Amino acid sequence: MSDQTDNRAPYEQIAAHYADLIASGELGPGTLLPSIKSLAKDWKVSAATAEKAIRKLRGEGLVRGIHGIGTEVLDRPSPMSSGSQRLDRGRRTGSSWGSGERSDSHHAAVVPAPADVAEALDIAPASQVIRRRRVYRDRHGIVAHSTSWIPARYGQLIPQLAKSERLTGGTSLQLIAQATGRPITHRVDTASARLLTPEDAELLELDPARPLTDPVVVMTAKFVDSEGEVVEYGVDLGSPGRTWQTESEVTQ
Repeated sequence: MSDQTDNRAPYEQIAAHYADLIASGELGPGTLLPSIKSLAKDWKVSAATAEKAIRKLRGEGLVRGIHGIGTEVLDRPSPMSSGSQRLDRGRRTGSSWGSGERSDSHHAAVVPAPADVAEALDIAPASQVIRRRRVYRDRHGIVAHSTSWIPARYGQLIPQLAKSERLTGGTSLQLIAQATGRPITHRVDTASARLLTPEDAELLELDPARPLTDPVVVMTAKFVDSEGEVVEYGVDLGSPGRTWQTESEVTQ
């Protein structure tokens, strides 16, 4: 069952397969996943690899183990991703979307840079920037509202950056790197929490008259190319109830 063109580790392929089935609703809450033995046989992997895939799904909060019964699918929203995580995912799998995610409400405009954006992009306040907005959703609703701020000069190289439609031919960062010949070499990520403002509520399609008192996750990412130029500043506003999660391998 594994895809030979997928460059992820076998346990990641197995976990992603079932995460997609869960996100799409094909495997609903309460459904039991195949046993470790069945997974190992179906995917032609070792029992240890199959068990590692199940552990990954448990770590993502998608399933739980029930002693003597098996592994049960849970019903809960998936965590939000940061711009940097989407970049990593796109490089690894060819898609920046998380399991079951899609994006819509794509909108672009050339606007004066707000003070915080100008500071992040290292440009003069009120300089012209391209503002690209979109909404990420899964079957539970909005995952996050995402805004990318890009210096307007890149719109002259890549006109589609200023068009209100999904980009083709790669992400904005990939397109900029291709057009300039300068790869993205590092990034600066931040994570914080804040109470929703009326504008936030509108972006997340909530009723502005009923602001929530619980804070939401806000992720920012600043991307820098090989010449030290800041080419993009991204802000992801998480929907209420969404968490941020990251995972990495630990070597010993």
